[in-house]
Amino acid sequence: MVSLKKNAGHPEWLDFPRKGNNESYHYARRQWNLVDDPLLKYRFLNEFDAAMNNTEERHGWLASDPAYVSTKHQGDKVICFDRAGLVFVFNFHSTQSYTDYRIGVPSAGKYRIVLDTDVTEFGGHGRLDHNTDHFSYPEEFGGRPNSLMVCTQL
Repeated sequence: MVSLKKNAGHPEWLDFPRKGNNESYHYARRQWNLVDDPLLKYRFLNEFDAAMNNTEERHGWLASDPAYVSTKHQGDKVICFDRAGLVFVFNFHSTQSYTDYRIGVPSAGKYRIVLDTDVTEFGGHGRLDHNTDHFSYPEEFGGRPNSLMVCTQL
């Protein structure tokens, strides 16, 4: 016999206004109280959301010119792009992390981590050292004049 906890994926019904529910807003709401429950992981999403908004305030990437996508690798499940002087690296692979993963960057110089989803404050494992300087190589990659070697975590 298998015992399942009711609504294990989402704690309560969530539905947006539509014809099938007479355009009701009754179940279309955020439950901010979930962040305060230490048994749930919603607090990690809330911490990440706050950190992401603070990073946007400091660097202003949303109001900058469009991003340049330098890596879009289907097999590795990795996407890299740069915008507003920042380089974004996303690993969407379900089972594979990468060390020494080459990505293209627009400018020569030193790069540092400013936002990392793997930190313990966001429920991650804290595997990356944020004091590490990542120096670019004068090697073209992904349509960019320079490149970096980075670690991507699941």
